[in-house]
Amino acid sequence: MKLTILGGGGFRVPLVYEAAATGATGLTIDEIVLQDVEPSRLRTIERVVEELGAELRAQGRTVGPLPRLIATTDLREAVAGADFVFSAVRVGGAEGRTVDERVALDLGLLGQETVGAGGLAYALRTLPVAIEIARTIAEVAPRAWTITFTNPAGIVTEAMRSVLGDRVVGICDTPIGLVRRVSRLIGEDVDAADALDRIGIDYVGLNHLGWLRGLSVDGEDRLPGILADDSALEQIEEARLVGFDWVRAMRALPNEYLYYYLFTQQARERILEAGTTRGEFLVEQQGRFYRQAAEGAGAGSEACCDGPLAAWRATLHEREATYMAESREADEERRPEDVAGGGYQEVALRLMTAIASGRTERMILDVGNARAGSSTAADPSGRIVPQLPADLVLEVPCLVDGDGVHPQAVGPVPLEQLGLMAQQRGAERCILEAATVVDPVRARRAAWEGFSTHPLVRSVDLGGKLVDAYARRQPAVGRLLGY
Repeated sequence: MKLTILGGGGFRVPLVYEAAATGATGLTIDEIVLQDVEPSRLRTIERVVEELGAELRAQGRTVGPLPRLIATTDLREAVAGADFVFSAVRVGGAEGRTVDERVALDLGLLGQETVGAGGLAYALRTLPVAIEIARTIAEVAPRAWTITFTNPAGIVTEAMRSVLGDRVVGICDTPIGLVRRVSRLIGEDVDAADALDRIGIDYVGLNHLGWLRGLSVDGEDRLPGILADDSALEQIEEARLVGFDWVRAMRALPNEYLYYYLFTQQARERILEAGTTRGEFLVEQQGRFYRQAAEGAGAGSEACCDGPLAAWRATLHEREATYMAESREADEERRPEDVAGGGYQEVALRLMTAIASGRTERMILDVGNARAGSSTAADPSGRIVPQLPADLVLEVPCLVDGDGVHPQAVGPVPLEQLGLMAQQRGAERCILEAATVVDPVRARRAAWEGFSTHPLVRSVDLGGKLVDAYARRQPAVGRLLGY
C-alpha cells in the first residue's frame, strides 16, 4: 500500500510516519512518499523520519519492515499509483501566515490563521493550489482516497470535492478530542468495540465552527449532567475557554475555535499584548529548527548535539504547549490532558484503516451535506441539514468502512447555529469564486463580498481595505485579483 503525504516537509509529518510505522491502527503500509515544493525543508524532515524509523526499529516498536521512504518535489511522481493521499500543504508557508494575521490586526480585526479575515486570505491563495492537486490526483491516481487537513479545511475540502467527489474527505482532530474528554468524564470509551451500539454522538457544524449537542449512552443523553457539574466542566478545555454559564445557556459544548467568535475583542487584545502573533512565533521557532537541523545542529542549546530527531521533539513540545495561548491567562499553562488528544495523524490513519480494512469506525469528518439513500418527501435530496445546500461541506459524525464514508443524521440545528454556519460558509464561497474565476474584475468583486460579509468583519469598508492590503502584500493574491 502506498501513502503519499503532500506537504511532506511539514513539521508534523513525523507524527504521521510514527503512527504508520508502528502499526498503531493495524494497517501495514509498504511505501510512504513525502512531497514538498521546498527541497531544504523536505530533506530536513526526511532526516528526522529516517532517525525516527531507526529508533522505532531498535525499540522493537515496528510491525514488520519499515515503510519504504521516498522524498520528491514532483507532485505527479508522488501521487501516481497512490492508494491514499494525505494533503497537508501550506501555501505561502508560515511567512504567509504572518501577513494574514498582521493585515487583519492592523485594521482592528482579529488576526488568526483559519478564523476571520486571516482564514479567508489563507483560503484565497490556497484554493487554486488545492484544486490543481485534486486534478492531478484525478488524472494519475483516480482510485486514491484523499484525506485533507489543509486549512481552512472546510472550504478546501468543498473545492476539492468539485473534482474528486466523495473520495476526498476533510479531517480535524478537535471535534473527536472534545468527544473523548466528555466520554472519559462519564466513564465511557467512545472508541471501544461496543461504542457504536451504545454511544450516540450529536455533533454538527463546519470545520472550526461546531457544537457537541448530545452524548448518549444506552439511549440516555449524559451531556446535561456534564453541563450541570462545575467539577466536570473544569476538566473540559472548551468549557473553560468560553465559560460555564455560557455552555449551560447554549446547552452545548463548542469547538474550541468558537472562542474567537465569542471573545473576538479579547482574543485580539491578547494577541497584541503578546507582541508576537502565532505565525510570527512559528516562523522564528520552526525556522530555527529547520535552519539548525540543516546545519547539523539542534533547535536549542539542550538538544544541539543530539541530532534532528531530538531537536524536532523539543520544538514540538513547545509548539503544542503554546497552542491557542491567547485564550488563556498569561501565567496559565496548557494542561497535559488537553495537549494529549491523539492528533490529526491518528484521525487520518484511523480513517485510512477503516476504508482499507473494512473495519467500521465512527469519526467526525468534513463531508458533503447529503446522506445516500436518506431522501424523504420533505427533503428529496437527503441532506443532513435540510436548510443548507447539498454540496456544502459539514463537519458531522460519520461511519467509515470498506464502502467509504457514510454521514450520519444529526438533530435539528437551531437558528443561532444555522445562521452562523450559513454566514461563514457564504463568505467562504465568495472567496472560492474569487479564486476560480478567470476575470480579475469578477474575482475582486467576489473577494470584496467575501471579506465584507464574514461574521468577524461585517463591514463593506473594511472588506475593501482587506482585499487591497492582502493583494498588495501577498503576491499570489495580487496576481489572482489582477493587481
